Amino acid sequence: MDSLKLFVVFLTAAAVFGVLSIIFVLRWVLHFKEGLGWDGGPAEFNWHPVLIVTGFIFLQGIAIIVYRLPWTWQCSKLMMKFIHAGLNLLAFVFAVIALIAVFDFHNAAKIPNMYSLHSWLGLLAVILYVLQLVLGVGMYLIPITPASWRAAFMPVHVYSGLSLFACVIAVALMGITEKLIFGLKDPKYKDSPPEAVFVNILGVLLVVFGALILWIATRSSWKRPSDHSVHTLHTNEGGEDNTKTGPELSQLSEGAEASGDVRKRSNKSDELDN
Repeated sequence: MDSLKLFVVFLTAAAVFGVLSIIFVLRWVLHFKEGLGWDGGPAEFNWHPVLIVTGFIFLQGIAIIVYRLPWTWQCSKLMMKFIHAGLNLLAFVFAVIALIAVFDFHNAAKIPNMYSLHSWLGLLAVILYVLQLVLGVGMYLIPITPASWRAAFMPVHVYSGLSLFACVIAVALMGITEKLIFGLKDPKYKDSPPEAVFVNILGVLLVVFGALILWIATRSSWKRPSDHSVHTLHTNEGGEDNTKTGPELSQLSEGAEASGDVRKRSNKSDELDN
């Protein structure tokens, strides 16, 4: 149970830093900027950082670790796949609206689009995210996909998902710095006015949130254990061979402890899931 306690500590910390990031970005646009609106002006642009932080970062982070929540282990693996895909789809919708907001603002203000490294990498991240979603759905939510394909693609799916998450945070940091440099005139960003300090703290919160999510997602001892009901479901519906699950998973719940000796084989592709 020590592993469960440690997991809860990291999960709680991630939730706290994630929620604080959302609060800080809302405080930034509502207090230091022009608020929120949809009129082609600065208030419409402000939706861009709010939706990126709320959706493309926070929701995506939750989607990455949703498999690892012990309280969801009673749910079928198929249901968790739909939840994982749904959260990622919602994050994508937020990102698309955020892009629309910034393009509308640039067009209304006669500001060129796609001139900065932030805009290049941001659009690339969204495009790759779409590809990740399409391939993920095709591989893991369509029953006719061969099990060998699922198993072979899983390392790529996991790596690309974690890499995209880290890249989105990096691009967001570039964006908020760019906004401060261009937006702060008197005093300037280099003079560290209150807004600059406040937004720099937002950047730190995003980095810590991302680091905690990546840590949770890469600990093998916190992976979702298999069970016979999930094994049977996937064998009947997907025709997938099951291999094994790590015995250390039994530390995360009493149910897993009690059945640790029974859970010797699980789906090969499931073993690689988050």
